[in-house]
Parts: sequence; C-alpha cells; structure tokens
Amino acid sequence: MTQRTDVVVIGGGQAGLAASYHLRRLGIEHVILDAQAAPGGAWQHTWNSLRLFSPAQYSSLPGRLMPVQEGEPYPDAAHVVDYLTDYEKRYELPIQRGTWVESVHRDGPHLRVETDSGSWTARAVISATGTWTRPFLPAVPGRRDYQGRQLHTVQYRSPSEFAGQRVIVVGGGNSGAQIAADLAHAGIDLTWVTQRPPRYLADDIDGRALFDAATARRRALDEGRTDTGGVASLGDIVAVPSVRAARDTGLLSARPMFARLAAAGAEWADGTCAEADAVIWCTGFRPALAPFASLRLRGTRGRIALDGTRAADEPRLHLLGYGDWTGPASATLIGVGRPAREAARDIADFLRH
Repeated sequence: MTQRTDVVVIGGGQAGLAASYHLRRLGIEHVILDAQAAPGGAWQHTWNSLRLFSPAQYSSLPGRLMPVQEGEPYPDAAHVVDYLTDYEKRYELPIQRGTWVESVHRDGPHLRVETDSGSWTARAVISATGTWTRPFLPAVPGRRDYQGRQLHTVQYRSPSEFAGQRVIVVGGGNSGAQIAADLAHAGIDLTWVTQRPPRYLADDIDGRALFDAATARRRALDEGRTDTGGVASLGDIVAVPSVRAARDTGLLSARPMFARLAAAGAEWADGTCAEADAVIWCTGFRPALAPFASLRLRGTRGRIALDGTRAADEPRLHLLGYGDWTGPASATLIGVGRPAREAARDIADFLRH
C-alpha cells in the first residue's frame, strides 16, 4: 500500500526533529521515517564517557532549551537522548519508528520513498540520515592481514572490554583523542597514532566558539569575502576535561601514522613495531545517502550539490545535518536549527506553486 503526504523526513535524529518542528509550525503535513526502534538518533549508540562540547543551554534544538544535567557542566549522551525523547513528545512530532528507507525515486510530480514496510509518495523529501551508519575505514596496507580485533568508533563503548590488552587508536580528531584519553585514564596499554601532530584548540574554547566560527565562515563565503577557515582554522581537537587531563599528565601522546599493519600489530617505515590485541579506527564517517542513488545526484567527494539545503538538480529534495556543506555547524544540536528552518520555509514556498 502506498501512503501519501506532503513531506517525508528521512531520519529521526536531531536534524530530523528540527526539520519536523519547523514543518509543524508552518502547518505542513509530513511524516518522519526513522530506522531506529527508540528515540535519540545516533546519541543512543555512542561510547559511555562521551560528553557534549557545550553547556546544555548552548546545545538545544529550536523551541526548547535543553535542561541542565545536575552535576555535569557538559551533558552526557544519555542526557541528550532523554532531551530528544522529551522533544518528540512535547511537540507531538509524527514519527514512524522501525522503518528502513530503501530507496527514493522520481514519480511524476512526486518523489516515491520505498521502505521495508511499504511506500510513500511526497511532494518533497528531507534527508536527515546523518553519517553514523557509514563509518569510514582507510585502505591501510595489511589491514586484512592483521589478526587482532578491529573496530570503529561506532563500536566502542568503554575501556573495560580492553582490560589487560594492548590497543592502537587511529585518528587525530575529537573521537580519536577522547577514546585514547578514555583508555589511557583506565591504564590500558595504549598507542595513539595520527596522520599529523595533534592540533588542540585553546583550552577555553568549547562548542559555542565552534558554532560562531562555522557561522562566520559561511557568512564570509556567502558574501564573497575571504574564507575564514572556520572551525578547521582553530584546531582539530576540543580540549574537553578528560582529554586535557590526559594530555597534561603525559598519558596522551601521539605517534605518527604507521606504514602498515602486520599479523601481530603495526609497523612503521623506520622498522619499529607495536604489537596490539585491538585497533580502534577513529577515522570518521561518510554521509548516508544510499537511498538516493537512483536520483543520480552525487558528485565530487560523494556529496550532492546544494543550493542552500536544496539539491541543486532536484528541488524536491533537501539535506540536513551532514556538516558545514548543509549549513554552518549543521551536524550539531545548536547548529541544525537554522538550516532546518530555511528548508521548511523553502519547502512551504515550493508547495504553494
């Protein structure tokens, strides 16, 4: 059976909820299709020690401030899940859970969304699928020869599962630094490797400054001024308390990236080796855009060219929450609200014609 609505939002994480909030305010009929069985998006699958970069009041979706978590200046992931769960209920957002979107097709004046439980036709679609389901693993020589355990950021939970083991953490971004610090504080035999020396942001910088930097960069680009560099100009790693403590006490120091993996561990170009029982790849993600393959919109770097949030070659499709290319800091709680509002307004104009 095919169901009909004006707008289908794919993904019920923070970007999908922000989009739904603004669509609801504009009176636009829509549905959120979410593959997850429970609220919270990717936040329900993060590692145990993860904290936000910003205080609660600077980590909110449109319309409702995140409440402060008692005793925690920077809320943990469980607090974010509780907030998102409450947000859905508060605004009675039309979410359909346990629905996996398989593909999206052009169907005359509509887009047809095929799922594992039937199809929908809509006049517009918002993709808010994020990146968590598409972890990236680099093509490192010997990766298939290594006989220890390999896992990605998405599979890491806590140091307890690595007690008594030797672990290599690969990646010089926030996830690599935070997971390396997590293991170091627990006394795990750790080797942290990065492509270049770690670039820490100043200790007093948190998510508020990052949002401001991303917004300033987008404004400069839109106005044809010199690229400010945005967040990348400040550094790669936010010095959250656990990372700062591990760094300052000498528990957290990085080695250059190894040349290859062998059966027992890593090997560097100078011949040095490090045996390891596990390798954790904190090497980032790619946008989860597989359902849109039939639309043939993806270009360089696997991205869909955009005009604002709207696909340049398919005006019925909008993308939210994948990073700065879909709006300044749009992969963050505080940053997704503005592009979500712009997408909803653009869709409202489109539906009127």
